[in-house]
Amino acid sequence: MILPIVVYGDPVLRKVGVAIDKDYPNLDKLISDMFETMYNAAGVGLAAPQVGKAIRLFIVDTEPFAESDDEEEDDDDNEFTKEEREELMAFKRVFINARIIEETGKEWKFNEGCLSIPRIREDVSRNEEVTIEYYDEKFKKHKETFNGLIARVIQHEYDHIEGKLFTDKISSLRKKLISGKLNDISKGKINADYKTKVYVAKK
Repeated sequence: MILPIVVYGDPVLRKVGVAIDKDYPNLDKLISDMFETMYNAAGVGLAAPQVGKAIRLFIVDTEPFAESDDEEEDDDDNEFTKEEREELMAFKRVFINARIIEETGKEWKFNEGCLSIPRIREDVSRNEEVTIEYYDEKFKKHKETFNGLIARVIQHEYDHIEGKLFTDKISSLRKKLISGKLNDISKGKINADYKTKVYVAKK
């Protein structure tokens, strides 16, 4: 089932997610619905707070990055090597109760967007490598190190379960320049190709 994606201005996006266990109600269905929702919105990652659940759960599938690179003209300046493209094509994970152990390597900029902040993209600096502990959908524990675009998507989604957004990482000048657009999103003035949900404060 395709779920509505909550947008900028909803307090759930600022909550630190709580840990869950394998008995969390309808967890398998929630994970399945999140993947369906993410694919419908052409995303590469989605965190539970983005569908209104303040829990430590996010999903990642980087295949669209590899596909977009394939669609570019063949030349000597292709963005990814064959090995990198194959890794992006194959990377699909569920992260439960994740905890970043370490972020290392040189910081690099990449133009990021977010399904909860439609039509806004900004250059964001992140470390090139991340080491993370997490449980998969079968509640098997993992500790792994990722780098490049995969690390970046993980860091972006991890921020969501910590109550953070990519706009928190841009300069105060850039924040000021996009503040009007962010306010519009919070008021429901949205142009998105997928189902969204705008927060309405209870009176």
